[in-house]
Amino acid sequence: MNAVMDAPAGKSAEKIALENNKLHKRLCRLVGQAIGDFNMIEDGDKVMVCLSGGKDSYALLDILMTLRERAPINFEIVAVNLDQKQPNFPAEILPAYLDKLGIPYHIENQDTYSIVKRLIPEGKTTCSLCSRLRRGILYRVADELGCNKIALGHHRDDILETFFLNMFFGGKLKGMPAKLVSDDGKHMVIRPMAYVKEADTERYAEVKGFPIIPCDLCGSQENLQRKQIKNLMREWDKKHPGRVDNIFSALSTVVPSHLMDRDLFGFQDIKANGEANPLGDIAFDEEPCSTPATLPGTIPLQSL
Repeated sequence: MNAVMDAPAGKSAEKIALENNKLHKRLCRLVGQAIGDFNMIEDGDKVMVCLSGGKDSYALLDILMTLRERAPINFEIVAVNLDQKQPNFPAEILPAYLDKLGIPYHIENQDTYSIVKRLIPEGKTTCSLCSRLRRGILYRVADELGCNKIALGHHRDDILETFFLNMFFGGKLKGMPAKLVSDDGKHMVIRPMAYVKEADTERYAEVKGFPIIPCDLCGSQENLQRKQIKNLMREWDKKHPGRVDNIFSALSTVVPSHLMDRDLFGFQDIKANGEANPLGDIAFDEEPCSTPATLPGTIPLQSL
């Protein structure tokens, strides 16, 4: 870890150092657990870590480098940044940082900024087009570099925000999975920080002194629906501690028989057969959020 920052009033340098060490250990534990739970990285993998210059991707690269040294398997890491040619983008920062780390990296230069600004009317959100352009380029770069895994820096809060966006504005119970195969079927995308809270990546970025590079596209848009959801979740976390944790747990403890998706559960075929059903009406007698994860038909969350 970096040298201890100036200690706030009431905290000694030793206490700050202890808290920073605990934070590093917690991030390593949570990232390692997510990797294990979803079998994200295997022996012989070559992992392309997408480095945007934001706090989350810096944290991802840093923690993966730590875990690589401790892991019982061998895997390679290559950091990749897409320089989208945003005005005033400090192109020298990432190469200097990665050279200091001594890690293999590739900077891909593609002027997607001009494309987005040309096609998206002023005041409209740029995220969708920008994301599609980036995704296609990164898939191609992964092929060229021989990487079989693409690691993204999305954390727990990103996953929850996506869930609410899809529910509130898209009419779907759909989130952001920790692991998935790309649309073209050629690439495995992983999110090793799926269990990590954004507050922890914010603190870790301060501790490590990452050279943060702001985004002049989506990062500069204050009216995004995602930012509204983020503010809502932070308000919940402040006024109702534990609520956001329960929602995240719900994403991994699904009871299909108590939803309404006929493709997910065969409602048409169920019949009363005289046998007791632990997922029947008795489930409604339980306290909220207390459904045992061991009930048949549920998908349990690994304990965090």
